[in-house]
Amino acid sequence: MNKDKTMKKVNIQLFASQNITMHAKDAISASLAECFVTIDGNRYNFMQAIDLEVKFERIKSEIPILGKPGRGNKTVGWKGTGSATFHFNSSIFRKLMERYQDTGEDVYFDIQITNYDPSNKLGRQTVILYDCNLDNGILAKFDADGEYLDETIDFTFEKFKIPEEFNMLDGMV
Repeated sequence: MNKDKTMKKVNIQLFASQNITMHAKDAISASLAECFVTIDGNRYNFMQAIDLEVKFERIKSEIPILGKPGRGNKTVGWKGTGSATFHFNSSIFRKLMERYQDTGEDVYFDIQITNYDPSNKLGRQTVILYDCNLDNGILAKFDADGEYLDETIDFTFEKFKIPEEFNMLDGMV
């Protein structure tokens, strides 16, 4: 081979020995969180929450491109959705549904979620969802064979902020 086409040997063992991995303690404990809901200026500690998941979804358009057999994708907006399961022991959301039924007033609220696990160095992450709006809800429920009652609600939101973010894990940068 001439000089220009010479391949250099790479010491793969060197890279393998420098493989940095996450420490198990840096996995966030699933139950160490706080959830607050603010409705009409009243802030409620939603300690009865069992789980919550919030999604940010990009809305995309397929773009035809001259000279390409495939289409491109362009983000043209976004939507925020969420789902939460609670112990069935509060009437707060049911009262919002009744208020809408009686007055036609659609009530919006904010949700603040903080994850913090003191066993690691990640710190806290707080996400605030603004202008949340219920999609549905359970008015009444029982289960003669169950251990406890819970309920799941779906909602949308129109804006979010992340005032506190996790620290970077060692080795990420």
